[in-house]
Order: sequence, then C-alpha cells, then structure tokens
Amino acid sequence: MTDVNTATAHASAAGIGRALGTGARRLLGGRRVGIVDKLAFALVALLVVVAIVGLVVTPHDPFGVDTKQALLPPGAGHLFGTDDVGRDVLSRMLAGAGRTLLVAVGIVIASTAIGVAVASLAALAPRWLDETIMRVCDILMSLPSLVLALGLAAALGPSMTSIVLAMIATSWPATARLMRNILRETMTSSYVESARILGMSRIRLMRHHVLPNSLDAIYVQASMEIAGTIVMISGLAFLGVGAPPPSPDWGSLIAAGQDYITTAWWIALFPGLAITVAAIAFGLAGDAIRSSVDPSSRRS
Repeated sequence: MTDVNTATAHASAAGIGRALGTGARRLLGGRRVGIVDKLAFALVALLVVVAIVGLVVTPHDPFGVDTKQALLPPGAGHLFGTDDVGRDVLSRMLAGAGRTLLVAVGIVIASTAIGVAVASLAALAPRWLDETIMRVCDILMSLPSLVLALGLAAALGPSMTSIVLAMIATSWPATARLMRNILRETMTSSYVESARILGMSRIRLMRHHVLPNSLDAIYVQASMEIAGTIVMISGLAFLGVGAPPPSPDWGSLIAAGQDYITTAWWIALFPGLAITVAAIAFGLAGDAIRSSVDPSSRRS
C-alpha cells in the first residue's frame, strides 16, 4: 500500500479526503469503532438519498423570489431561514445537494476511469511510451491541483460544467500514476508469467487477470477523493467559477451569505455545516475502506 500513500500525498482531492478521515478518527480517540464506521456509511447513504430527492422535491421553490420574506431567521415556516431575496435556504440547500454531492461522485468515477485506462495503456506500451506518459502525469501532479482547476474553470467560463472538466483534468494523473506502478508489479507475478507462457496475449492478461487483481488500491484512492472533491467543488463555486446565480451550489450559497454573516448568519452557516458534515462522513467512510483493504493501517 506504499503506492496508495504516495499517490494520495500528491493528489490534492485524495489528500484532503485522507486528512478529513484520519483527523476525524483522531478526534474520536484514534480507534477503530465499528459503530462509527456504520454511522459514517449510513450518513453517506442518507446524503446520497437526500441529494437525489432534492433534485425533484423541496419544501419551497428554491428559485422563488419573495422580497417580503427576505432575511427571515430560522423558524417554523422556514427551518433554515430565508436569504436576501426571500428564497428558502433549506430548499436551496436540498436543490444544491445533488449538484455538489452527486457531481463529486461523478467526477471521481470519471477521473478514475480515465486514470485506469491511461495506466493500462502505459503498462502495456513500449518502454519509451510508458515513460512519456508517466512524465506527463508527473508534470501535471507537480502543479497545485486547486490552482490548476481554478485556472481551467475560469478559462472555460463560470459553470458547473467548467468545474467538472477542470476537476477531472486535474484528478486523473494521480490515479494513472498509482495504477501504472501496481499494474507493472502485478504483471511480474508468477501466475501472470505462467499464463503468458501458455500463450495468453498481453491485452487478455490485462483484462482478465492483471487489472481485476489490482483494483483494491483504486477503491482506496476513489473513496478518499470523494471527500476532497466535495471541498474543492464548493471552494471553486465560492470563488465564483461555478454556475452563476441563482445556482444553489453549496459553495455559491456560502458566497452569497458572506455579506450578511453578522446580520443573517444562517444564509452561510447551514451550507457550511452541510459541506463539513458531508466531507467528514465521506472521509470517515474512505478511512474505513482504506483500513479494510490495508490491514496495516488499522489502529487498535
């Protein structure tokens, strides 16, 4: 699992996710507690359900403007209060959950798929092409991921599509670097050599034997990246490169509420808490997956 740790250190999203998972674990005493892991997975499942339901059902119209209801504090009619133009904060958070959580999962899946495909090509390619691909990955990984994603998103124009493309472009190299090393190592295993002697082609070996036996590290990498990707998506939206108003992205909600932090604190507080809870939940779930795949990481 050394390769997992190395890649995590270079991948910003995975690094953030691992920091969240291990940090939360330390706050709980640094021990592996079954009930905590179960609660983390249950909370992740609940967040995903809320994100899906929030795309179609909300207590109020998340885009409905009613200036007479502007800046109402949390109460019976509006559990999380209203914003500066009278929109229900809870409804906007529910509508934005899918745009934040589900998009984060989609980004991780897409970047992982690209990384695995590139790694498989590098592992099968001649040495010169393998080295060229890895040097490109090294160059991309040497750049600050958030800064690179911010630049790409800004160049493409403010939209959620820009954030998605920017995050995918900056996330796949770490996965490719990690998987290439593992695939190269697996290809030297005795059972692979035996299959090659029997006449099995390299492509068939990769598809049926090498790749399926090398995916444990990907599960760890992907699970760690989700929490960090949530934070980075929200950060990019907060900086203004996400979808323009009235988009209900959680980062955008915090940005919209920063001017009212002393008079209408609920506008920014509740989306901020949602990001924190989601990131910690996914981080703890990722830490549990890492522990199950890598027994040496378990704590007594």
